[in-house]
Amino acid sequence: MTDAPGGFASLGELEALAESKLPPEVWAYVAGGAGEETAMRANRDAFHQRTLRPRVLTGGSTIDLRTRILSQVVSAPFFLAPTAYQGLLHPDAELASARAAQAAGLLAVESTLSTRSLEEIAAATRMGPKWFQLYLQPEFAASQRLVERAEKAGYRAIVLTVDLPVLSVRDRQIGGGIAVNAAAPMGNGPDVQAPARSLGRDGVGFRLRSDASQTWQILERLRGVTALPLVVKGILTREDARAAADHGAAAVIVSNHGGRQLDGAPAALDALPEVVEELGSSVPVLFDSGVRRGGDVVTALAMGATAVGIGRPVLWALAVGGEEGVAQLLSLLRVELATVLALTGRPSVASIDRSLLGPPRW
Repeated sequence: MTDAPGGFASLGELEALAESKLPPEVWAYVAGGAGEETAMRANRDAFHQRTLRPRVLTGGSTIDLRTRILSQVVSAPFFLAPTAYQGLLHPDAELASARAAQAAGLLAVESTLSTRSLEEIAAATRMGPKWFQLYLQPEFAASQRLVERAEKAGYRAIVLTVDLPVLSVRDRQIGGGIAVNAAAPMGNGPDVQAPARSLGRDGVGFRLRSDASQTWQILERLRGVTALPLVVKGILTREDARAAADHGAAAVIVSNHGGRQLDGAPAALDALPEVVEELGSSVPVLFDSGVRRGGDVVTALAMGATAVGIGRPVLWALAVGGEEGVAQLLSLLRVELATVLALTGRPSVASIDRSLLGPPRW
């Protein structure tokens, strides 16, 4: 339904529309996961396994989707997860998605590997809540410069992604033949480096690049150069959740990178309970990986997440309709979220808890 707002009328048609609009090699990059893509499929299976308990005649007349993510009040409990190289999908790239998020009153997390500079994105969305996602650089001074630029530009938190010491082997992307780094400009400057694409050899074994051999002490180093809260993204175990909290993380994001890193990793949703159990109410737990529908957002919130990141669907919507497409995606997600809350008898995001969850399907 290309005459619909944003080029699509339902979330169910979005992925196929995006595939039809993109060159095959770009689609292979966007859609692909690590190895045989078992972790990527597991993310969706984990949501399909869960059920929600409907409640009726609860007497509610309004649905309030507002919530707080760290210090920021947003219009709904989901945010735009950081996704790289948006210029491959639409000429307006990150400007389009960030403007759509601002108009919707939602948080956008911008990638180190954006195709527009962090300053340009900030200038286009001065009123919108924004966080900056950081990939550590081989030299700490380069990481420090990115953090200082983000703070100066008005970003409100630094999201340190920790699950890419090296890029995974991604069969579909390799088969597609796209050299991403060559195909998309590095908006934050030519000196910004993506995570290493392969391991080095030292004559005996393999070695990691210097940024990949960091320890938890890197959080202390970053706190020494910025007053912004540090959010650690890529947590899947209680041990790493505890380490992040003990080293001063303001929040963590449970994520398996959308199934794009360790193919043997659990579904992010399956890892969420142990992280929530470990941190309790002491550190907010955010979530991403595999989220497609408003019901997925509710499920993750019921399992203890504070807010939920949307990744690939934003890219699909950007490819289909640019800023208008992303705005349509966010609108449909809000409608679905409110509908699920109405059908489960919950008047607000604050009323979501584990009692909303039903027995598993299998």
